[in-house]
Amino acid sequence: MYAKFKDRSTAGKLLCPHLKKQEIVDGIILALPRGGVSIGFELASCLQLPLDVFLAKKIGYPGNPEFAIGSVTLTGTNLNGPAAEVDPAYLAREVARIRQQLQDRYAQYYGTRAPLPLTGKTVILVDDGAATGNTLFGAIEALRQEGQVKKIIVAIPVAAAAVAKKLKKMTAGLVCLLTPVHLMAIGSFYEDFSPVEDQVVSALLEQAAAAND
Repeated sequence: MYAKFKDRSTAGKLLCPHLKKQEIVDGIILALPRGGVSIGFELASCLQLPLDVFLAKKIGYPGNPEFAIGSVTLTGTNLNGPAAEVDPAYLAREVARIRQQLQDRYAQYYGTRAPLPLTGKTVILVDDGAATGNTLFGAIEALRQEGQVKKIIVAIPVAAAAVAKKLKKMTAGLVCLLTPVHLMAIGSFYEDFSPVEDQVVSALLEQAAAAND
């Protein structure tokens, strides 16, 4: 039986000593909102690194939106094999629609501030857990496709064992505290897994930005 984390902030503090053992040169914390931001804030404070959010959303296959044929970020698009079968006009519409959603969400968090540059950075990609890993896998592929970052390290409190194994192969490093064989719900590993509101995300990002000015 695994012990539970008190909350996301506590989990972030527990991750920090392990990340200090990693080789991090010119690093940046990229948190997947919303749950990852609470953890990312603690890591940014502990490691004295800048914090930003990484926004990515999948492109669904026509008529089957749960089947991902790619992903969209604020600055790039990553398509996989089945996308070749899809009408280019559909892809163009979906990419434009999704990117507008991401831009609106980023503006909600940051106003008019531009995303922090990632060129040549060691990216520490953070979330509050990984049951299927699909969100993290998509983010890693998107970062690779955009070809800017020096290397990617993933930091998560808990991940299914099979997901952790794949993440380790995909990145320069994985810091994960718990790797249960069966992980049905991330929240079952937290005493408090309350939803993180957008206002909290904005406040944490503002605090982190002020600390790095």
